[in-house]
Amino acid sequence: MRRNTSWRAVMTALALAMVPFSGHAQPLTIERFGSFHVGGRQVEISGKPVIEYTPTVGGAPLRIDPNGTYVVGQMYAQFMQPSPQRGAAPLMLWHGAYLTGATYENTPDGREGWEHFFLRRGWITYVTDAVERGRSGAAMTPDIFGMPIYLPTANPWERFRIGDGAGSHARGTVLPGNQFPTEPEHYLAFMRQVVPRYLGTDEDVLNAYVALLERVGPSVVIAHSQGGAFAWQVAQRRPELFRALVLVEPAGTGVEAEAARLKDVPTMLMYGDYVDADPRWSVIRRNARRFSDAIRAAGGQVEDVDLPSRGIRGNSHMIMMDRNSDQVAELIQAWLAERGLWR
Repeated sequence: MRRNTSWRAVMTALALAMVPFSGHAQPLTIERFGSFHVGGRQVEISGKPVIEYTPTVGGAPLRIDPNGTYVVGQMYAQFMQPSPQRGAAPLMLWHGAYLTGATYENTPDGREGWEHFFLRRGWITYVTDAVERGRSGAAMTPDIFGMPIYLPTANPWERFRIGDGAGSHARGTVLPGNQFPTEPEHYLAFMRQVVPRYLGTDEDVLNAYVALLERVGPSVVIAHSQGGAFAWQVAQRRPELFRALVLVEPAGTGVEAEAARLKDVPTMLMYGDYVDADPRWSVIRRNARRFSDAIRAAGGQVEDVDLPSRGIRGNSHMIMMDRNSDQVAELIQAWLAERGLWR
């Protein structure tokens, strides 16, 4: 574990308060925790007019010259080390597009998230906000990152296979048996954590994930959606930094011509319900399976997990937030233990 100036060297017997309905009787003991930023590059901006503004009510006017050097493309990471520690490697949780690390910290209806699940089983966890998201900061637009894309409230309802495309979660129909917390207050809680994304930051994101793995060391990576596509591509660049890779409905793949670079990275590929009936997700899944076949042809191991076939039904794209999220996490935990990564 790397030293971090934001916390004491050793924090013992820190019990995190559990919400009353969490279902966990025992407190969680965190030995130490902290956060840091990695990656980034410097960019020069010129030719901009001076900005004059008053920052606060009753404050004095300010003049800001926006021309100069900016640090952009950095990524925020937060780690927690539980006691006792049982994971054989750090465990990283990488989120998807329009989202942040909050994906793994909680569920919209207040249950514990996957970060808690794996901490309780003794894994050191690293939760990140990818470049351009959340606590990683932002860059001038459109000068550096281009224009942001925002999701209206109705979009994830259909995109993430929660319900039909009626145009609003208040009017839309929930898919039969869907496990996402669809009550209006819970869906709104989910939408509060949705953030904009940019289309021109992929290389910054890949570089930041490499910098994170270089700092922490070889790790187990659980990656969701867009984060899954990034994880495959990062693993192709630096396979020695991966102990195992769990891809939860990856929204893309790596470079098929370089699939052999993943032959030594044990991989689980996972999709939930209603995938094959969805015109977009069915294509994404076919592409992921074709890429997995290329890895296997090169001598690699990819376990393709279809949750409905395992008797785990009703999962939306946001599997880690669905009401059966712990059941899915248990499946991942067992897979990692089978590979000697949990003691």
